[in-house]
Amino acid sequence: MIRRSLEIPSQSSLFLFGARGTGKTTLLQSVCPESETRYVDLLDVAEEQRYLRDPELLSRLVDALPPSITTVVIDEVQKIPKLLDVVHRKIEESKRAGRSLRFIMTGSSARKLRRGAANLLAGRADVYALFPLTAEELGESFSLEDALAFGTLPSLLDRDTTASKNRYLEAYARTYLKEEIWNEHLVRKLDPFAQFLEIAAQMNGRVLNFASIGRDAGVDTKTVQSYFQILEDTLLGFFLPPYHASERKRETTNPKFYFFDTGVKRALERMLTVPVLPRTYAYGEAFEHWVILEIMRRNEYLKKDFKLSYIRTHSGAEVDLVLERPGRGPALVEIKSADRVGASMTKHLEKFRADIPRAEAYLLSLDPVPQKIGNVTCLPWAEGLAAVGL
Repeated sequence: MIRRSLEIPSQSSLFLFGARGTGKTTLLQSVCPESETRYVDLLDVAEEQRYLRDPELLSRLVDALPPSITTVVIDEVQKIPKLLDVVHRKIEESKRAGRSLRFIMTGSSARKLRRGAANLLAGRADVYALFPLTAEELGESFSLEDALAFGTLPSLLDRDTTASKNRYLEAYARTYLKEEIWNEHLVRKLDPFAQFLEIAAQMNGRVLNFASIGRDAGVDTKTVQSYFQILEDTLLGFFLPPYHASERKRETTNPKFYFFDTGVKRALERMLTVPVLPRTYAYGEAFEHWVILEIMRRNEYLKKDFKLSYIRTHSGAEVDLVLERPGRGPALVEIKSADRVGASMTKHLEKFRADIPRAEAYLLSLDPVPQKIGNVTCLPWAEGLAAVGL
């Protein structure tokens, strides 16, 4: 059993969001004793229909619970947002009655909750996020090559061949299209969205040109922007904005977009049959993607509240990641898959470090030898994460 980095509080009510397959239910089963927990599984079609017809069924269920039940888990709560009104009321009733009862609501999409103006319990429930496994969680079983090629969704741990891992990831991509997108009526036509997904995966980690993507996918710019919003709302990825000291100017340059898992990204772009080989361009892209995902996940789990962005000038000079750290100067992070670093890889970092007050510059790579090149600290990537505060 892998110990997850996310610490679930033992008493308070909470939302636990995460993409399908990240292990939300498994995590809750490990921290919520079966004898003290009642599950409402909205992925069960019959159960979903019962609560869809009669949301107040939840109230009656809670009233009938024995005192030994202290936690009610509602899986995939976004399927029936009206249940949150009932949860809100029952939390208040339980407090007045002096009863120790908490609710945990899981979800793989916040879209319905946001768009439907759902009751998010007005601070009565904390919000947590769960991601695919980190290198730290995997420990000695972590393989960088496997992480780059297949990602780290927990279900892959039970599969020991390339073919079985690829089948799982291909099925995951189809399931996302069917259950998250089509069944939830998030798009009117599935084919353009499926075409967009492949293009978006190919554009992973690059500055987005919405108009160009729209031309390739056969849809207009606004539709492309709405498609990316669907990806973010269904937790399939996140935007990385451009860095600027001014928030207003920060919005004038297009963001990048990163998918939440390297393996799912490769499945969506139909590249699973192509090996990820060291010293290739694809390997470098996958390594950069992986390290950024590790930083994003650890930032969330450790509640560091670092703000993530990137820098790119009109001349093409770029820094992969800027970490704005409360109480500390920004960390400028360049990510290289090279196993031997040199001064040619640090020149952009040197320039930007000089232009940004209190900035610290780091080069994270596969070079096993820590060293200092000018004002740039060069570290193996895992050590580098610790050095920047993660």
